[in-house]
Amino acid sequence: MAMCGAGEGCSNRNVIASETERNKLTELPAELLEYILCFPVLSHVDICNVSCSCRRLHDVCHSGGTVWAHQYRLRWPRLQKHYPQNECCDWLKEYRTRHTVGLQIRRTVVSISKRFFTEVPCVGQVLGDSFAEIESLGAPEHFCEDELLSILNSDKRKSLTLKYYAKKILYFLRQQKILRSLKLFLEQPAEQQSALEGAVLVDQYCNPLADVSLDSVSSHLQEITDKVKKMLRMKTPSHPSLGETQGDCSPVEDFELQRQVVVALNAVLYDQLQFKGNECDYYNPLNSYIHQVLVRRTGIPISLSVLYMTLARKLGVQLEPVNFPNHFLLRWCQNKRGSGDIYDFVYIDAFGKGKQLAAKECEYLIGHQVTADYYSAISTTEVLLRMVGNLLNIGKRGEGNEKSYQLLRDSLDLYLTVNPDNIQYLLLQARLYFHLGIWPEKVLDILQHIQALDPSQHGAVGYLVQHTLEHIQHKKHPLEPDVKRRSAPEHVEVQYSIGLIMKHKRSGYNCVIYGWDPTCSMSQEWITTMRVHQLSSGANQPFYNVLVQDGTCRYAAQENLEPHSAPLEIAHPEVGRYFSEFHDSHYLANEELQTRYPEDVEETLCTVQDLYHRPTTSLGQASSGQASSCQASSGQASTGQASTGQASTGQAYSGQASSAQASGHQEGGPNGPFQDPKLPGSQEDQETVPM
Repeated sequence: MAMCGAGEGCSNRNVIASETERNKLTELPAELLEYILCFPVLSHVDICNVSCSCRRLHDVCHSGGTVWAHQYRLRWPRLQKHYPQNECCDWLKEYRTRHTVGLQIRRTVVSISKRFFTEVPCVGQVLGDSFAEIESLGAPEHFCEDELLSILNSDKRKSLTLKYYAKKILYFLRQQKILRSLKLFLEQPAEQQSALEGAVLVDQYCNPLADVSLDSVSSHLQEITDKVKKMLRMKTPSHPSLGETQGDCSPVEDFELQRQVVVALNAVLYDQLQFKGNECDYYNPLNSYIHQVLVRRTGIPISLSVLYMTLARKLGVQLEPVNFPNHFLLRWCQNKRGSGDIYDFVYIDAFGKGKQLAAKECEYLIGHQVTADYYSAISTTEVLLRMVGNLLNIGKRGEGNEKSYQLLRDSLDLYLTVNPDNIQYLLLQARLYFHLGIWPEKVLDILQHIQALDPSQHGAVGYLVQHTLEHIQHKKHPLEPDVKRRSAPEHVEVQYSIGLIMKHKRSGYNCVIYGWDPTCSMSQEWITTMRVHQLSSGANQPFYNVLVQDGTCRYAAQENLEPHSAPLEIAHPEVGRYFSEFHDSHYLANEELQTRYPEDVEETLCTVQDLYHRPTTSLGQASSGQASSCQASSGQASTGQASTGQASTGQAYSGQASSAQASGHQEGGPNGPFQDPKLPGSQEDQETVPM
């Protein structure tokens, strides 16, 4: 009892002491209290608790004060640029709104994998429903973007599925913002439209995750302009082009002074900075992106012409764009301004190091004669249409992989924003969406617009409408996922499991397994084309869906694969769709993939333990199926029918695609929408040896 009494006395003394300390704390000046409460170790929860303790501290932690402003800056440093300096703000309200939006965005991103794992998610379609709740909060757009960036900037080996969909959403949101800017740009009077600004918008739309801005591009061009001025100053110190420091220079009327500018520009651009036309890799889309042209100093005629024309105008020389067939040019008036005679102009080939050509000499560039119409100047809008048309053609020339499909989708979006009633490209867009099996409601809207513009298209429109409606009906009654268990008797020959890093014995590529079949499930035509019968076990052996280091998806025979001796990460854009994390030696399947292959995760762990963590076990034993007890008891499976519903056009709408058939491409399968369905179109199908 005495001990208890002593304890109670100590407790009372502590209460009295803490009461005294609290009184002293609240008596401190407000500025000092704010300083203390802004220590980095205090979280927003701590500040909430402090503000509830007494009126004095509640007043210090008021919503518009320093304490909550500090908490906001600490939590979301990237957002500070959106708040004007020295302007009052309800920081507590901003914090609550930002926090609520962040939680909702994460819930949205997490939900996408569960809802769209078996088909290609069209983010625009997903966000139409998922982001309605976020929009109802009335939060600024940059709140959403910052939350997605925070997801992407977390540990690069973890939360791969979350990052996969966060990246897609960020891509979409930024593109929508750029489209709004493009529409505002197109509403400007023609004489106020800048070809450079239009080219930057095209660049931004096709590369929404890159750091591309008109300011950065203009700054780069100003550096080049300054170099040209320096050269001009050495020869003609009084040249009128030297007067302006920023923006376009006043037009220089004297022809000789203009000639001096062009000579200096050619010397700096081509001799000093070594800009050149990319003849070796002409169809690389990087040649069309203005920021890449500046960094790589390589481009195609139209991108180099936009740079050349912009630089010339900064120096007082007015050049006009010429939509010459197969080779974009600039023209420079040598006579009275406003002349319509093609012989009054010199034509500049920016692709050919600024070479100057007379009218008929231009025809040597393309090898045939053209009419005078092709020598006319064109508007900025027409320049953009040609630039986007080049990207569109590159996308159609692609190998049917995700990268070429994305370029095709982006360039179609841009083209139809500039020219929304182009029936040819509207129909192409509808066919592309139909082929990829995405956004069927959008397909119907496009087809309805085509029918209104041109009733004669009823044949093609009717076919697409019929099959799109079938797809919508099918989505209302989705098939149950095909679950593959390693313990099933028919899977006894399967040696490898999902998540294992493999090496192809013949081709030497590195890959990760994300699906498997006990025997080859591709068509007989594919089996014959790929010469599968030349394999020792032919088609009657397990085949694996693999994501390859080079960004392709392939279907490989078991006898051609072996575990990698030194496992490494596979830099494939679709890794996050199937895997949630990369461990040092393997990938961990996400929940959706584990549902398809419920026994593979344990098998992968056993295999990894035998291969890489038991020094007495040789790689050869493991690859022959004798390395681990797990392999001996169940054989190894794969990531399964994660790719179901992604095969060819018909398969995407019938729901009968197997993991093998879906391996040609994540969004459409082996046959491209612009090829005869009988002809193989994917990179996988073009191999001449068995996979």
